[in-house]
Amino acid sequence: MATKTMEPFKNKNNQIEVEFAECDCCGLTEECTPAYIARVREKFEGRWLCGLCSEAVKDERIRSSSPEDIITINEALVRHMKFCEQFKSSSPPVNPTEDLIAAMRHLILRSLDSPRKNNNGSSSFVRSKTCFSRFSDGES
Repeated sequence: MATKTMEPFKNKNNQIEVEFAECDCCGLTEECTPAYIARVREKFEGRWLCGLCSEAVKDERIRSSSPEDIITINEALVRHMKFCEQFKSSSPPVNPTEDLIAAMRHLILRSLDSPRKNNNGSSSFVRSKTCFSRFSDGES
C-alpha cells in the first residue's frame, strides 16, 4: 500500500507557510505547517497538542488500562487535561528564595546526620609514617 505524503504549503515566494498552534492542554505555542496541524488534530479528535502532551496522552492510554481494556484517546486526553489544569492552577511559592534556603538546609542537615565511614574522629588523610628516611647517629 502506498503512503501519501503531504507536501508543505508554499506561498508565492516559495517559502514554507507556517502557523502558530497553541496546545489545548498546556498552552505551549509552536510554529507548524498547516498539514502537520491537521494531522495532529485528526489524531486527537480535533484538538491540537504539543509533542510532550501528545506523548503524555499516549502514555496515559497505555498505563491506565489492561491490554484487553485500553481507554480511548478522548478519555486519556481528558485525564491529561485535568492534570495540566491542576498544575497550572497551583500557585508558585510565596518566597522562592526562602524555600530554596530551607531545602538546602534540610539537605545539609540530612548529610550531617548520615553515618560516617571513619567514626573515630580522625581525618582520612592522616599520614601514618614519615616520608623521610631515618638516619642513625654515626651510621651511613
